[in-house]
Amino acid sequence: MARAISVYGIGNALVDIQYRVTPDFLAMAGIEKGVMTLIDEKRHHELLEHLGDDVLKRSSGGSAANTMIAVANLGGRAHYACKVAKDAYGDFYLRDLAAAGVASNRFQGEGITGKCLVMITDDADRTMNTYLGITGTFGPEQLEPDVIQSSDYLYIEGYLVASDGGFEGALAAQAEARAAGTRVSLSLSDPTIVAAFGDRMRALVTRGVDLLFCNEDEARAFTETGETNGACVALETMVGAYAVTCEANGAIVWDGVERFVSPGFSVDAVDTNGAGDMFAGAYLFGITHGFDAVHSARLANYASMRVVAQYGPRLDESLRDEVERILAM
Repeated sequence: MARAISVYGIGNALVDIQYRVTPDFLAMAGIEKGVMTLIDEKRHHELLEHLGDDVLKRSSGGSAANTMIAVANLGGRAHYACKVAKDAYGDFYLRDLAAAGVASNRFQGEGITGKCLVMITDDADRTMNTYLGITGTFGPEQLEPDVIQSSDYLYIEGYLVASDGGFEGALAAQAEARAAGTRVSLSLSDPTIVAAFGDRMRALVTRGVDLLFCNEDEARAFTETGETNGACVALETMVGAYAVTCEANGAIVWDGVERFVSPGFSVDAVDTNGAGDMFAGAYLFGITHGFDAVHSARLANYASMRVVAQYGPRLDESLRDEVERILAM
C-alpha cells in the first residue's frame, strides 16, 4: 500500500531570481560564466543592485525544492523540509511552494532568506550566484520524523553536505528513513560539491542509498574514474540503483539488476536550469506510482526536455494529464 507522501525532500530553500544577461555583463561584473558560485551577503546585495528590476521570473527554488515541485506537477504527493527567514522573501517562498502543490514544514527563523541569482545567456547557459542566507543553517531541527516515516522515499539534496548542519540533517533524515523502511534517494548535485565534500557524500552512500541521481561529471568525480562506463560499474557496487543523466543523450539507468540507456528527446534548449532536478522529480514520481525503471526514465527524460525548452526550473503547465501519452511514446 502506498504511503501518505510520495517523496519527502530536504534541501536548501532559495528564491530563484532569473535574469537574461550577456557574456559582457558577466565579464563586467566579474562573474564566472556557466558555474554555480557561492557568494556572501555583501556580494549578493551588490549583484541585486547591478542586475536591477528586469527580472524574468521569481520562484521558490533550491535543487530539492525544484524536484519536489516536479513530483507535485505530475500528480504526486511531495513534502519539503527547509528553512527560510521571517522576511518578505521567506513569506513569498512558502506561498509559492504551496501554490505549486508542495507541503512543507513552514519553518521561518531570524535572518535573511537565501537567493539564487540565475543569469541566462543566449546560448541557454546558466550562471548561478547563490547566497545561502538562513538556509545555510538548516539542520536536524527542521526535520519531521513522522512525515519521513509516512513517505515512500526520502530525497536528499547533495548541496546540503557543504555545511556541518546540513550534513547532520542529511544523516539524521537518512537514519529516520532507514528505520521506518522509507527508501533513500540522493542527488550528487554538482561536481565541485563532490570534489570538495566527497567524504561526506560517501558517508551517506555507505549508510545506504537505494537510488542515486547524478550526471556524468558527478559520477566520474564521485567514483574517481576517468570515463562514464567505469563510473557506472563502480556505482553498481555502491548503491541500490542509479540514474546518470547525459544531457541531450538521455540517461544511463541501472535498476539494481539491469543497466540500460534511456534516450533523450530532441528540443531547442533555451535554459538548462533545473533539467536534472526535473529528471529526478519525474523519475521519483514514476517509481512511486507503479512504473518500472524503463517507463520512469522515459517520463523523466520527457519532462526534462520540456523544462529546458522554457525559462525557469519548473514547468509552466502540469503534465499530470499527459503521463499515459508520454509513456506510450
